[in-house]
Amino acid sequence: MNLESLRDKLGYQGALLAVAALITTAALAVASRATGPAIAAAEAHDLQQSLSQVLPGSFDNDLLKDTVLLPGPDGEVTVYRARRAGKVEAVVFQVVGKGYAGRIVCMMGVDKDGHVLGVRVIKHAETPGLGDKIEPAKADWIHAFEGKFLGDPPAEKFAVKKDGGVFDQFAGATITPRAVVKAVKGGLEFFSHEKARLLDEAAASTMAIRGD
Repeated sequence: MNLESLRDKLGYQGALLAVAALITTAALAVASRATGPAIAAAEAHDLQQSLSQVLPGSFDNDLLKDTVLLPGPDGEVTVYRARRAGKVEAVVFQVVGKGYAGRIVCMMGVDKDGHVLGVRVIKHAETPGLGDKIEPAKADWIHAFEGKFLGDPPAEKFAVKKDGGVFDQFAGATITPRAVVKAVKGGLEFFSHEKARLLDEAAASTMAIRGD
């Protein structure tokens, strides 16, 4: 085989590779466009399910569209607001704790008076049989937050019993419940600090002053 013939073959193979790459890219783009809406719908459904678990009762607005983005201790926080007759009655947002095996992501609901409506862990990698008792399917522990607020228990008691607090820890897995308790306490502090903006009280006050 002479050099000229070899060059022709190499050029031909390169062209084939380019065509194959172009076809693959086009196919992936088509698949993405075809499956994108279904994936988005599934994600919205999962989010709606998470919201409903920590937000008992019925509300007359679309929580997924009624949001506010505020700075939090771990970055920006998306807050979903639940309204009745136009007034914010409760909010839902994520809080994060540092567990034994990594981040523990929780969704928590808080009413307009700062009481916890519910908490659910939506993502974690804690040890099965020990740390996974933060899941309601494994234990009732997560329900202990319902009805709590800053002051009940007092700030120094908003901790696991091993640290002088009121919340139970797990045998052999104190780090996990400690992380969740700290995250929930931080969530209540966030709500207290941002309450006026979360409940639209600042906007209502401005309108009252202007006489709108």
